[in-house]
Amino acid sequence: MWIRSTMAYRASFAMTTFGSFATTALEFVALLLMFSQVDALGGYTLPEIAVLYGLASTTFGAADMAVGSIERLGQRVRDGTLDTLLVRPAPALAQMAADRFALRRLGRILQGALVLGYALTGADIDWTVLKVLLMPVMLVSGFAIFCAVFVAGAAFQFVAQDAAEVQNAFTYGGTTMLQYPPTLFATELVRGVTFVLPLAFVNWVPGTYVLGRPYPLGLPQWVAFTPPLVAVACCALAGLAWRAGLRSYRSTGS
Repeated sequence: MWIRSTMAYRASFAMTTFGSFATTALEFVALLLMFSQVDALGGYTLPEIAVLYGLASTTFGAADMAVGSIERLGQRVRDGTLDTLLVRPAPALAQMAADRFALRRLGRILQGALVLGYALTGADIDWTVLKVLLMPVMLVSGFAIFCAVFVAGAAFQFVAQDAAEVQNAFTYGGTTMLQYPPTLFATELVRGVTFVLPLAFVNWVPGTYVLGRPYPLGLPQWVAFTPPLVAVACCALAGLAWRAGLRSYRSTGS
């Protein structure tokens, strides 16, 4: 329904999609400006950072398009309109994800994919069969991990009721952090996004293996192949959190 509504105004759709593309492209322009003054950032060259940037931007963009609308849950909890979704014969999670589905978010995905394509051709990578196979695994796993973070953040809004910005700190803020190499950040922060909120498995852990770089925490190389397991665990925990939040919902009382 929302896709048909969007395509009814094709010129508007084209302009908003281009706007999304251009806005996210400015993030990469900032990187280009940095590298106009330096040769490396945290020991990484521009193509190497572009690999991390492309992976983070593409996977986050896909997750944002698929379930990003769920961040509006807090408003529905506050005004009681979530009740409308609960009486329909369809899962509430699917309805929230589809609510005001924004096809214009394709702009971010396209921009991230273009940067990733440029990076993979420009970076000095010693390609092996394992590294080639790891690329699609990273994209799928990263998408699933970001989806899990969106759902877990929405589940928290059942309790907080007004925590959209807190959720954004881990979703939008997380993808911004992942666009830069882990060597730029404090060891405590790297540990946090590796063992607590495992965003590092979107691109840092497997990406450093592909680039032939050591991970700051000294993890063994086989950990680079664990993103699918991390993604499954994250989705399972997010699903449990969602069900717990939904069971605790008591409407507005009006």
